[in-house]
Amino acid sequence: MKTPLFGKTLSQLKLVTDELNLPRYAAEQIARWIYRGHLRSFSDMTNLPTSARSVLDEAFLIAPQLPDKVTVSSDGTKKYLFAAGSPETRRYVEAAYIPETERATLCLSTQVGCKMGCLFCMTGKQGFQGQLSAGEIVNQYDSLPERDQITNIVYMGMGEPLDNLEPVLDSVEILTAEWGYGMSPSRITVSTVGLIPAMKNYLERSSSHLAVSMHSPFEDERRQLMPIQHVYPLSEVLETLRSYDLPRQRRVSFEYIVFGGMNHSMNHAKEMARILQGLRCRVNLIRFHPIPGSPLLPASDGQMIEFQNMLKAKGILTTIRRSRGQDILAACGLLSTRELVRLNPADY
Repeated sequence: MKTPLFGKTLSQLKLVTDELNLPRYAAEQIARWIYRGHLRSFSDMTNLPTSARSVLDEAFLIAPQLPDKVTVSSDGTKKYLFAAGSPETRRYVEAAYIPETERATLCLSTQVGCKMGCLFCMTGKQGFQGQLSAGEIVNQYDSLPERDQITNIVYMGMGEPLDNLEPVLDSVEILTAEWGYGMSPSRITVSTVGLIPAMKNYLERSSSHLAVSMHSPFEDERRQLMPIQHVYPLSEVLETLRSYDLPRQRRVSFEYIVFGGMNHSMNHAKEMARILQGLRCRVNLIRFHPIPGSPLLPASDGQMIEFQNMLKAKGILTTIRRSRGQDILAACGLLSTRELVRLNPADY
């Protein structure tokens, strides 16, 4: 079978050109054709010798993948569903395109399912089913008709990005490199539940933003929501972040889903101010989209605003993320789970 080149970094493409005894500069030409030129046929790479194009065509393919389905929200949000795995073990991952007045954000998935088992996440209820390659991650961007309108990318879809570190780093390199899509690293944010070794690796090897899932400043309460707290406590995550002298243009943010009657008291605001003191950061408050079988409830708009004001009064830069696409199951994992149930009802 032919080997796909889509999703390879420049250094990986140089290994290919070396193996084929092609000039090393050919790797950058191929990268530019694939990513910046969006070519899907080697025969169209006109600055490569005909013999090189023929050799490439014999052993390799470019092979991006179009989405299987798209659903469109009344607010303009689009949820794309991509097939993953073999036809015999078909699974799905999601990417969400979120247009706004002055920007358009794409939310990418990095795994099929997830190992983390967070109480509030539908993807975790699917269990872990596989890693996405760098090509499968980047494909969620490249294959969309809105590709050229996208200004920001967040790795906040299905899966824990730093549990799939190398493909995620490769995909960020492709998105930001001059030979790739040429996006600014400041337009990309990678999220994590707080996998400390991988987080250190990411901070040292990438210049894009980092978002950490917090959801409670209290260790015991966070442990109920996020099993990873048993392994990497929030206090150790914050200590790790403080050990890095990040440049001002590189932002650390904390994602905080607000659950009705649970994690939005004055005590929560006071504790967040205490543990975040001296750390240059932003807190993003997120509305909870209810999922089947969860005891958690969404907070009201009033509770969201009240909690935001508490945090602002403590000097914490705080925003409320606008809820989008609720009519198309835009919360991570809901749409792909529905598709799995439709195809394999006996398994769910």
